[in-house]
Amino acid sequence: MTLRKSLLGAAVAVAVSIIAAPAFSQSASLANPAALTEKAPAAYKVKFDTSKGPFVIQVNRDWAPNGADRFYNLVKNGFYDNVRFFRVVTGFMVQFGISGDPKLSAPWREARIPDDPVRQSNKRGYITFATAGPNTRTTQVFINFGNNTFLDSQGFAPFGQVISGMNVVDALNAEYGEGAPRGRGPDQGRLQQEGNAYLAKDFARMDFVRKATIEN
Repeated sequence: MTLRKSLLGAAVAVAVSIIAAPAFSQSASLANPAALTEKAPAAYKVKFDTSKGPFVIQVNRDWAPNGADRFYNLVKNGFYDNVRFFRVVTGFMVQFGISGDPKLSAPWREARIPDDPVRQSNKRGYITFATAGPNTRTTQVFINFGNNTFLDSQGFAPFGQVISGMNVVDALNAEYGEGAPRGRGPDQGRLQQEGNAYLAKDFARMDFVRKATIEN
């Protein structure tokens, strides 16, 4: 191989690396979940720019105050920027909210918020925090593809709904489906530990959030 070819190859490798791993835009405050407790407005909108296009969520604080406040602080400080839609189950829901940076996953893993009473139903387009049991909500959320009313009695409290771009949500790549070990999708434990490097290597076609912003 000539030196010129070698340099060209190195340049291509660097370019690919930059495309595959864009810089994070999170604030330094994200390292300390206890500091991010700002009360959310009574209603606010969040625009998600994704690899498939934009969609907008309206959050209503009176639906689920604890969830609405947590979501507001996460979005405002850039937590959802560059996160992947790691669990997309056709006809059921799409889940996201594990940071692509393992250094951020660690402090948020135990940053739990109290449950909210279920005041709305898990209907199509409604967004809800994922849980692993009572009072275990942290950063993971899901958007319902269908009318999953059976989740209501299990304590899943919607805090907002998609008001535009539901066609974008419907189009998110579902080829990986359910997560491991039940499905062929990513293992959440590895995602927490390895971040987006794990997903880029083994689930390269997974859709992702480019940036989430609170709209005025």
